[in-house]
Amino acid sequence: MGLSLRVRRRGGSVSKKEIIPVTSCSEEVEITIPSQFQCPISYELMKDPVIIASGITYDRENIEKWFESGYQTCPVTNTVLTSLEQIPNHTIRRMIQGWCGSSLGGGIERIPTPRVPVTSHQVSEICERLSACTRRGDYAACMEMVTKMTRLGKESERNRKCVKENGAGLVLCVCFDAFSENANASLLLEETVSVLTWMLPIGLEGQSKLTTTSSFNRLVELLRNGDQNAAFLIKELLELNVTHVHALTKINGVQEAFMKSINRDSTCVNSLISIHHMILTNQETVSRFLELDLVNITVEMLVDSENSVCEKALTVLNVICETKEGREKVRRNKLVIPILVKKILKISEKKDLVSVMWKVCKSGDGSEVEEALRLGAFKKLVVMLQVGCGEGTKEKVTELLKMMNKVMKMNGFVDRSYSSSIEFKHVKKPF
Repeated sequence: MGLSLRVRRRGGSVSKKEIIPVTSCSEEVEITIPSQFQCPISYELMKDPVIIASGITYDRENIEKWFESGYQTCPVTNTVLTSLEQIPNHTIRRMIQGWCGSSLGGGIERIPTPRVPVTSHQVSEICERLSACTRRGDYAACMEMVTKMTRLGKESERNRKCVKENGAGLVLCVCFDAFSENANASLLLEETVSVLTWMLPIGLEGQSKLTTTSSFNRLVELLRNGDQNAAFLIKELLELNVTHVHALTKINGVQEAFMKSINRDSTCVNSLISIHHMILTNQETVSRFLELDLVNITVEMLVDSENSVCEKALTVLNVICETKEGREKVRRNKLVIPILVKKILKISEKKDLVSVMWKVCKSGDGSEVEEALRLGAFKKLVVMLQVGCGEGTKEKVTELLKMMNKVMKMNGFVDRSYSSSIEFKHVKKPF
């Protein structure tokens, strides 16, 4: 038997709240929630009732949203509150739990006893203890404090916000840097990175701790071992400051670590973004990535990956094609043109796709243009122009169409895709 909740409104006002158990026989049993169990904001059964300074009880989630919206008044009485403190109403909560399990509650599942959210004072104490343990080099005590933060974060989003707002990010960065050269601190470092993923954005002082040579080396080691939190954190650091990219490229084996990451997990968008930043900032890294077969692996990703992965893979191919060596490597892959043509109308962000096709065709011997024509690229590019695209992309599409038109005139080439089953519902006028 499932339960569905609904509020019936008549004349703009809220009437009885009804809980309707739906059975296989389509029977409906109407149960009215007692008004004292309803949150005055949502009119729903309260799961975590709290009292505010006005003496009115609300569900914690709803009153927190009210305060977060900037209000400092009681929603019911409209009085200005002297404090925004929320005190758990254990009496009402126990009454609700008893009612849920009674015949009056129709056997509604008993609401669990909510955990009391962490306070700013408690977070500050944890941070102080972690700082002290870090200075002493006390691995076990640091592990205890970081694990406590992890547990608090898992309990609620509110806890995560409280931990983040009370300076935990910097303390964690300092801890990571302090133990980064400790070969036996892998578990602590992994746990620290996991918590740091919800501490973003990291401040400048925290960044300076995570981007020291020893810290960056350890992050790359975690990445090499398959830690996706490390992949995410590295990506965030690279996007915050270009100097971090330069520091990362100096680390021995960093290219191998990223290649291992995308080989292990073909959906690792974070690693693709980091690779893009590295090549864009320092094109000298291209040669090493090409030696590690980045082009072929990236092209394979385009075959059956979801669009978000395909789009990031295309940004990597596009920046690879900025170099002569990269363009030659891309052209030698026999799947490139067929996949690019296939994806033209299938992905939402087409800028990098068009740029790769333009660079490959413009630098090639003409065979790439002929192949694109045979596969129906002409019509699809026309559709792109009709639907609309950015000015830079539009110029490249126009130039591609001119190249194809020239080949057709010179070779008497017929674009057989015109007789295909493709529907040009987006075309407003002929090209």
